[in-house]
Amino acid sequence: MLNFWRNGWLSTATVLIMTVTLVVWTSIFLLNVVLTSVLDVLVEKVDISVYFNLGAKEMDILALKSKLEGMGEVNSVEYISAEQALPIFKKRHADNDIFIKSLQEIGINPLEASLNILAKNLSQYPAITAFLNQDQYKGIITNITYTENKDAIDRLSNIIKVLRESGVAASLILAFIAFLVAFNTVRLAIYSAREEITVMKLVGASNWFVRGPFIVEGVLHGVVASIISFMIVIPGIGFLGPKLFDFLPNINLVSYIGDNFWPLLLFQTLGGIILGVFSSWVAVRKYLKV
Repeated sequence: MLNFWRNGWLSTATVLIMTVTLVVWTSIFLLNVVLTSVLDVLVEKVDISVYFNLGAKEMDILALKSKLEGMGEVNSVEYISAEQALPIFKKRHADNDIFIKSLQEIGINPLEASLNILAKNLSQYPAITAFLNQDQYKGIITNITYTENKDAIDRLSNIIKVLRESGVAASLILAFIAFLVAFNTVRLAIYSAREEITVMKLVGASNWFVRGPFIVEGVLHGVVASIISFMIVIPGIGFLGPKLFDFLPNINLVSYIGDNFWPLLLFQTLGGIILGVFSSWVAVRKYLKV
């Protein structure tokens, strides 16, 4: 405790670097929560639409629907008949006079029956598509909309993967910088107390007895940095959360922080303590050999 205040400027520098590290760690964690939520929302909206020719019998379509529902990869299958598709189409294109007039001029329903298939997992769509591409269904199926959805989701998944990997790399770099600063702070404190350490070792003091004050100093660095970082993160979420919610209504960071306040506080505190203790532990080792 005394060393923490005695080395005021060094302790301040260590706490500031550790605070920046913890803020970045927490920001990357919350960014990962947002990215995962965005991907989950988009995946829920992505499905395979299977369209059938106008001569396909409803009993054949429903038989295929039953087979799909029996597959382990399929989460749900929705059947939309040609009659059901017509009002849906008119509602969707109510503002397009050309489409509406064209339907009236045709005089018959030109729309096809379809199945909307939602997989349990994004990676299971190829297996479902392969099942639908069997020769026995080529006579009734006119189109399977999978490629367009697959390309969009693959691109999004790659973007999220790159962001996650970049975040991990930034976290490791900052953690290393924080470790070096804390390490040098403790090493300078130990250097100024090297004679006292030598005397303690000569009179039989154990390594733990000598190491203890510096470990406590590392814990203090971590706890103070954790408190400051949380004081930065919470107002930041309070400011950015509502703006993000206006843009993405399915993602409420303010509510997430409220529901996970204590786990996040524990995460930050443990991260700061581990960083501070590890730095102190490594720095002290050299001076325990007398």
